[in-house]
Amino acid sequence: MAQWCQLQMLDSKYLEQVDQLYDDSFPMDIRQYLSKWIESIDWDTVAVQDSLATVRFHDLLAQLDDQHSRFALENNFLLQHNIRKIKRNLQDRFQEDPVHMAMIISRNLKEEQKILDNAKSTEREGDGAVLAMVVEKQKLDNKVKEMRDRVQVVDQNIKNLEDLQDEYNFKVNTLKNRENEMNGMTAKELEKEKMIVARMCFELKGKRQDVVNQLSDLLNVTQALLSDLISEELPEWKQRQQTACIGGPPNACVDQLQNWFTAVAESLQQVRQHLKKLQELEQKFTYESDPITQKKGFLEARALDLFKNLLSNSLVVERQPCMPTHPQRPLVLKTGVQFTVKLRFLVKLQEFNYQLKVKAVFDKDVTEKKGFRKFNILGTNTKVMNMEESNGSLAAEFRHLQLKEQKVAGNRTNEGPLIVTEELHSLSFESELQLNQSGLNIKLEALSLPVVVISNVCQLPSGWASILWYNMLTTEPKNLKFFLSPPPAKWCQLSDVLSWQFSVTNRGLNQEQLNMLADKLLGVKAQRNPEGLIPWTKFCKQSANEKSFPFWLWIEGILDLIKRHLLSLWNDGSIMGFISKEREKFLLSDKCPGTFLLRFSESSKEGAITFTWIEHDMHDKPIFHSVEPYTKKELGAVSLPDIIRTYKVMAAENIPENPLRFLYPNIPKDKAFGKYYPKPSETPEPMDVENTEKSGYMKTELISVSEVHPSRLQDNMMPMSPDDYKALEQYVSPRDIDAVVSPVLHGSEHLKTEAPSLRVFIGLFSPPLVESIKHTSYHQKTSSCC
Repeated sequence: MAQWCQLQMLDSKYLEQVDQLYDDSFPMDIRQYLSKWIESIDWDTVAVQDSLATVRFHDLLAQLDDQHSRFALENNFLLQHNIRKIKRNLQDRFQEDPVHMAMIISRNLKEEQKILDNAKSTEREGDGAVLAMVVEKQKLDNKVKEMRDRVQVVDQNIKNLEDLQDEYNFKVNTLKNRENEMNGMTAKELEKEKMIVARMCFELKGKRQDVVNQLSDLLNVTQALLSDLISEELPEWKQRQQTACIGGPPNACVDQLQNWFTAVAESLQQVRQHLKKLQELEQKFTYESDPITQKKGFLEARALDLFKNLLSNSLVVERQPCMPTHPQRPLVLKTGVQFTVKLRFLVKLQEFNYQLKVKAVFDKDVTEKKGFRKFNILGTNTKVMNMEESNGSLAAEFRHLQLKEQKVAGNRTNEGPLIVTEELHSLSFESELQLNQSGLNIKLEALSLPVVVISNVCQLPSGWASILWYNMLTTEPKNLKFFLSPPPAKWCQLSDVLSWQFSVTNRGLNQEQLNMLADKLLGVKAQRNPEGLIPWTKFCKQSANEKSFPFWLWIEGILDLIKRHLLSLWNDGSIMGFISKEREKFLLSDKCPGTFLLRFSESSKEGAITFTWIEHDMHDKPIFHSVEPYTKKELGAVSLPDIIRTYKVMAAENIPENPLRFLYPNIPKDKAFGKYYPKPSETPEPMDVENTEKSGYMKTELISVSEVHPSRLQDNMMPMSPDDYKALEQYVSPRDIDAVVSPVLHGSEHLKTEAPSLRVFIGLFSPPLVESIKHTSYHQKTSSCC
């Protein structure tokens, strides 16, 4: 299998690593469209030969032209546009240096192979759950094969039985006719023919008994397989669906489940056909103690019961109720907003196409409770199931359902025992299937997972917390009173669920981050015990660490902050995020000055991010500084990479400087964030070539500036370079220079009063001030020592 195809089959954590290999210099689109061609070239050789690199560069452009032509035939205007843009960018970047492009491709292919090898070794070391699932699937496949083989054997034996019975009937009739003829057989010949007919009768009875026994054995095998499917596989699939709903691994096994259910249904249909055939044979010939006569009714009833049991468990909710506006948060529905839900009938038989009419019912059989809200379903609440063109499955999708609360007299607010976001409701689906062969009607019902109904979008975070808690701790779909006494969650359960919430951004939480959250929820004394219990109230109701908001709302604010402003930085691992201040100091303490890390603020409900950096005083003692956290409002005006790029620390009357040099552990700042810096815009050509006067405006740039005490800069002033000193001597005498520098070297605090002209010239030759010499607008941040 091609390397690119193998990569696309990996888990999201590996795909995240692949994503980091590609950027605008060589976009992933090229890797996708030209994967076969790229993998057919020896790029290691190309990367060391200029002439060959030039040839391959033009070959790649030709390949892009071919791809553009294919998109043109498909009338795909957007992809045509993208290919043209990619080609222009490649020409701009690599036309003069095709070797550089070859080196990028060579490096990426090697890194891809490393990711593949790592994924394979991890699988070998042991995802036991996955291995167990594969083994279990193989067992069921083998049982299905055994069942089908037995069906074929019975089918062939019934044909043989029919042939033998026809031959027996022919022999019997022939013998009777010859006995009645005038010139009949001799007594010896007649005796011989009777012996032959008697042996055939004995053989016929034996084969009848064999076929009946084989049908009974086949039904035993089918019943065992059906029991496995209904008692084990179907509940496990539903449990995996629960996990997928709250962000866990995707549940993609419904097609396999459908194949198994359909195989059992087909086999039972064939058994019923076999029994009809035996009935026909019985009508032509029977005898005392005929096994067909004795067992036919029992076998028919058993086959029908199995078939009814299979069908009554075949209606499932394939996709749980979800608002299209919030696809990653199913089971939370807002009144007046459309939601979708999809059903599937796992028995895919053509005879059921357009035969099933499904009706959606809200809160069916729910006993009326005081304060419990009631809702009506608006929109088309009935659908006919039909075969889908894409995969042939028998399905029905409700796309335009809405909920409207029933108005009740009085004030409901304080009547109910639960708040709105803890109220659980059910959505059920009913249908009826008529079996024409037997005239029986089979009642079908499927139940969605419990839903939370909100009336305002601000209730969505709390509603989602309820969905997380319920589906983490129970598999019972009808326990609508769950939150009257919600059980606590173990940390080993909750840690997975929390990490899944961040996996929506393609990067879950690592162990370091989970450790910080464990300490926050369990307390440091619990030592992150996997069996430690977290009450529902501490997760979603009580304030966390004496703050004025619960733990979950803090997490929710950070998730929203990431999705809106920090997604790329989070996914590439630049943000450490969840780390305590004590751990932060420990990690930075042995790093060089200017090393910083990014963490989320613990004091902001709406989500905020800060950075902390280390410096050393004149005694080489580490000093830590944290900037006031940046919120969504500020990050909406200036991106975090831009803030880090232009950030300045300024003491009164001193030169602003950027203290940020290395992203933890030791990545140069511009290397870590350079790809996110704004690209320098090209100067537009004036429309009037004869009038080239400038507009008169000076460009502006937003920067962040923190004010600190001047003594901080005195302790850390960098020595002047020889070139700066030589240039400075042209304007200031050596005596004035000594007058300012000498007190600084001796720890004096007279810098702000002596030789003010000197400070101006130092600023003019200081790179930080040269950067700031443009007209700038800035907002001040307060730096605090930790």
